[in-house]
Amino acid sequence: MNSLDWAVLIGYFGVMVAIGVWSHKRVDSVSDYFTAGGKMPWWLSGISHHMSGYSAVMFTGYAAIAYTYGVTSYVTWSFPIAIGIAIGSRLFAPRLNRVRSRLHVSSPLEYLKNRYNLPTQQALAWSGVLLKIVDVGAKWAAIATLLSVFTGVSLNMGILITGAVTAVYCTVGGLWADALTELGQFVIQFVAGIAMLVAVLAELGGFSSLWNVWDEPALKGHTEPLAGPYMMVFLIAYLFIKTFEYNGGMWNQAQRYMATHSARSAERSGRLSAILWLIWPLVLFFPMWVAPLLIKTDVPSDSYALMAEQLLPHGLLGLVIVGFFSHTMAMCSSDANAIAAVVTRDIMPAVSRKVREWDNRAGLIAARWTTLLFLGLSMAIATQVNSDFFGDIITVVIKWVAGLMGPIAIPLMLGLLPWFRKSGPTAALISWGVGLVTFWLVNYPISWNVEGGVPLQYQVSIPLVVSLVLYIAIGFIKPEDTPERDAVLDFINNDGPDEGLAAATVPAPAQPADVKVLGREGADG
Repeated sequence: MNSLDWAVLIGYFGVMVAIGVWSHKRVDSVSDYFTAGGKMPWWLSGISHHMSGYSAVMFTGYAAIAYTYGVTSYVTWSFPIAIGIAIGSRLFAPRLNRVRSRLHVSSPLEYLKNRYNLPTQQALAWSGVLLKIVDVGAKWAAIATLLSVFTGVSLNMGILITGAVTAVYCTVGGLWADALTELGQFVIQFVAGIAMLVAVLAELGGFSSLWNVWDEPALKGHTEPLAGPYMMVFLIAYLFIKTFEYNGGMWNQAQRYMATHSARSAERSGRLSAILWLIWPLVLFFPMWVAPLLIKTDVPSDSYALMAEQLLPHGLLGLVIVGFFSHTMAMCSSDANAIAAVVTRDIMPAVSRKVREWDNRAGLIAARWTTLLFLGLSMAIATQVNSDFFGDIITVVIKWVAGLMGPIAIPLMLGLLPWFRKSGPTAALISWGVGLVTFWLVNYPISWNVEGGVPLQYQVSIPLVVSLVLYIAIGFIKPEDTPERDAVLDFINNDGPDEGLAAATVPAPAQPADVKVLGREGADG
């Protein structure tokens, strides 16, 4: 990097902070901070949904998969995500929007108190928060790794720089700042991605390289759709996992659906995100697939960064580096906002009477401090993500998040659907608990005693399958549908107009005497 590249990078950080400060004017309530007050246009929600779904891990961990195996990186990653979001745009997006508009909540988990009970909500909230701290920590480590390749700064300094800038804009401006910065980041990434593609095609001999390079010995096997540990079982498991995760199972994408003004807009938002996931990663992946023709490295995760340094002129190199930052900061800021929503709206009110008595100003202050706390903890985890305990970056992201997401997301997502109305708190808690235990057994005690370890596809899929089967089966064995729970489902699944529907008309289940349920907003709407 030279001074021009640094100027581009510093300018980018400055613009992100400026957007956050400007967005501060649009945040007058907790609802504005966490769900943009339900006023976000569908196209902005869709772009934000897309950008908040992947990070610099794509340019490190998935760059390593692309360098080693070729097109399987697309077939087993962005393609199933696109299909999963397309399914979810019809199945989950409208229902999540009605959770906000009809039940008047600001967190994706708030409705669970009425759909199941308070212990179920708390179990999902606490476990999800802990998992996301590790997940986001891996993403900070990924971007810091890239920054180290380009600039030579230490891993910890890279984590500090990116985390601090993200903390400023997402804490000040809430979900509006997240979405608007993600729009800017999308534009930057578009220009950077096209520049990298053009540079690679020019180096390989022109546009015809798109189809005439695949017979090169260095790319042997690179056109196989499934390769290495990423075979059909992994693909099917990943499709199921990402259908839950990218439609709200890990909360930040749920907020994008909740932020639009209507169920119809949420559905359109999901469809736009699905189209972007289907098309745009092809542009980003092609340079990674052909990287063995251009560079040689013993560290495949560094391949994209090394190729950018070799091929791009200064200025454009800085833009590509900004593109790396844009993905990671988009995902981490959206995760931080979602976690803050869950902590301040779901966890804290359950443990403190004073929290339940907060006015709007106190709620906003708590939301911002919680966002900062989450970012700080995830940055601390990032410094340890390459330790022996956590394993490398891609292991954390694929195995821990994919393997643990299912048990956490299944009660949340299937709880929205009328077909599972008989599955109550018993089904939800058992499927969650046994799923987590299954993950630990498969990945550690069993894997330690199997020669070569348990294959990756089974490490991530078995916990999901166990949770899914238990959730459905227990619902039939011990049905727990009640008039109160049916009322919640009717509100979420009714296609009629929103007018006249109010959370106060939802019969509340039994709760501790001083725990309020849906409709807790008061001054914050």
